[in-house]
Amino acid sequence: MANDPVSALASKVFSVSELTANVRKTLEGSIGQVCVEGEVSNYRMQASGHQYFTLKDSKAQLACVWFAGRFSGTRASALSEGMAVQIRGMLTVFEAQGKYQVNVQSVQASGTGLLQAKFEALKRRLQEEGLFDRERKRALPLHASTVALVTSPTGSVVQDMLKVLGRRAPWVRVLIYPARVQGQNAAAKIAEGIRFLNRESGVSLPVIDVIIAGRGGGSVEDLWCFNEEVVARAIFESAIPLVSAVGHETDFTIADFVADHRAPTPSVAAETVVPDGIALRREIRNHGDRMEALVHNQLGHFQQRLDYLGRSALFREPRARLAEAAQRVDATAEALRRALLDQLGRLARKVEILGATVRSHRPDQVLALRRQQIQAAHARLERVANSQLLVQRQEIERLRQKLVLLSPEGTLERGYSIALSEQGGVIRSISEVKPGMKMITRLRDGRVNSVAE
Repeated sequence: MANDPVSALASKVFSVSELTANVRKTLEGSIGQVCVEGEVSNYRMQASGHQYFTLKDSKAQLACVWFAGRFSGTRASALSEGMAVQIRGMLTVFEAQGKYQVNVQSVQASGTGLLQAKFEALKRRLQEEGLFDRERKRALPLHASTVALVTSPTGSVVQDMLKVLGRRAPWVRVLIYPARVQGQNAAAKIAEGIRFLNRESGVSLPVIDVIIAGRGGGSVEDLWCFNEEVVARAIFESAIPLVSAVGHETDFTIADFVADHRAPTPSVAAETVVPDGIALRREIRNHGDRMEALVHNQLGHFQQRLDYLGRSALFREPRARLAEAAQRVDATAEALRRALLDQLGRLARKVEILGATVRSHRPDQVLALRRQQIQAAHARLERVANSQLLVQRQEIERLRQKLVLLSPEGTLERGYSIALSEQGGVIRSISEVKPGMKMITRLRDGRVNSVAE
């Protein structure tokens, strides 16, 4: 029983600080990181920015502190009483008060409470700034010739939009800016795409008539990049009309409120920005039929007038002049008919040419170009990494040489000596030397034994 650690601890008398320190080491070493869920109570925020609160459930409570330096982002949202949250942090002891607590490292709402709070806070702020004003929203072009998509280049969403655009308006040119639409840096990539298309429209790219930014459905977390302020600012600054098409019909994001037009789904967005080619052809034919009917009505009206004039006493004699006028009317009717047919022919040829242009800009060719650009970027990154490794190796060698120079052996080589006790401990002060004490003086090439007087 003499070697029993429990008995050894029980037989030792601790000071309060020693016992508390041991408890702290035990908690941090045995439990450490924890994830706890509960309700926020006794909440307060100090002037320093630190947040103190109690996490409780129906049976127990736990003290928590969230230091300002642990906040994610540049500005943390404060917690509030009654909020249901899930915290992650280190279980430890606040030694000054002898109580255990969690030093919080991250907080998220249980469910979507915190995300909803962030959503509502940003929505109110942007609305106050006028980003949602209807007066600044622009109408979409009636007949777009170039449509740009800011979305993921893979998956079913982009394919669905391409199918809808190709079916409804095969003459429309489609540009795809590949962007991450979920996860880390997705919001920055979407904003970068919107700004790039605005900057290069009519410069390195064709003039873009409308932009669609969106993705398919998902959880609140999946769609969250479209609730980021950087995306809202990019949409607001866009000089090109923009359609937001995020998730399903029931999903609403900050991007929907800022955009010029909100579509319930990406496929509906594609239908919205271009006319139906079949309906457009039908409309052209209807216009042609109406023009032809109008010409016939006008000709009938003129014919009636000529017949009336021909029967009048004034023109009974100059029948030759009436016959000439009738011939001119016939010539005009023929010219109008030919002009109408020519116009319809030109429109049909334009539709065919636009369709061929769309077919020539195939998405697989665009994707192949993007793959080449990614491979080139990978090669540049590899060269930079190799250069950085060489610099680090050189720095390590310099530090190693400095360490050798500053080591005890290096000090001895420069003519210094080290005084040691008989047990081998370093003597740092004359107060440690007693008369008759045996000492060892260590030199560069050996040791000297001596006795203090």
